[in-house]
Amino acid sequence: MGNRVFEPDHHMDIAWCPACGNFGILGALKMALEELGLRPENTVITSGIGQAAKTPQYVKAHFFNGLHGRSLPLACGIKVANPFLTVIAESGDGDTYGEGGSHFLHAIRRNSDITNIVHNNMIYGLTKGQASPTTQEGMMTPIHVRGVYEKPFNPVAVALSLGASFVARANIGDLVKTKEIFKRAIQHKGYALVDVFQPCVVFNKLNTYQWFKEHTYYVDESYDAHDRVAVFSRIMEEDRLPIGILYEQIGQKTFEEHIGVYESNADPLFRRRHNLNTIRELIAEYAK
Repeated sequence: MGNRVFEPDHHMDIAWCPACGNFGILGALKMALEELGLRPENTVITSGIGQAAKTPQYVKAHFFNGLHGRSLPLACGIKVANPFLTVIAESGDGDTYGEGGSHFLHAIRRNSDITNIVHNNMIYGLTKGQASPTTQEGMMTPIHVRGVYEKPFNPVAVALSLGASFVARANIGDLVKTKEIFKRAIQHKGYALVDVFQPCVVFNKLNTYQWFKEHTYYVDESYDAHDRVAVFSRIMEEDRLPIGILYEQIGQKTFEEHIGVYESNADPLFRRRHNLNTIRELIAEYAK
């Protein structure tokens, strides 16, 4: 992986099962960061709770492990405080679409300039195999002993319907193409969702590497990733799921631009030492 800039200096045992899809996502992310020429000191990765959420601990960069479902508000806050950082929010399908579902919706609406990588193994891995929002209908779990009866949550359709400016799917069975999708997402100015299919080899015996290979296909060169209506029709397919860069809109104003953090006369928030005094004055005024 290049000069291995993002490899931690110390040895750390990785707490994932052998053959877990998280290993591939970790590798693809490190390769993407290095090939883009980014630096660890200018990169921040946030996550919530879960097996996927351990990923930032294995990357030589700044990271913040937050509460369950809270990777996105952390990422948005960090980007506002220092908009010149590369900020990536990553966690699992349960953490992002379940516990963090409300944050997912509003991060999209704001169009914060962050990359949101979701490890989608269609199950809760850390808590021993409960159904997640993306679990397939009919699948039996320790909780759904008669099979899951809800339709699986479609994150790419939700993201598109809320105006996301970059929407992509990847299959970690194809490491090289996943890496390239990560690079495009990180380079995109605005909120970028990458929903990554990855197997949980212990608790999900249905959605295996082979299953993802058989039930996905890459959109081809004739595919128009800028036609929102046509894209929406495609991503609602259920028998075989399209993967690749599904939608991209260039030039949409970001949350950070709206609130003026890029203005030439404005220091990043973390350098504005007067902020604390201003907040104290406001609190004192309100308390009168």
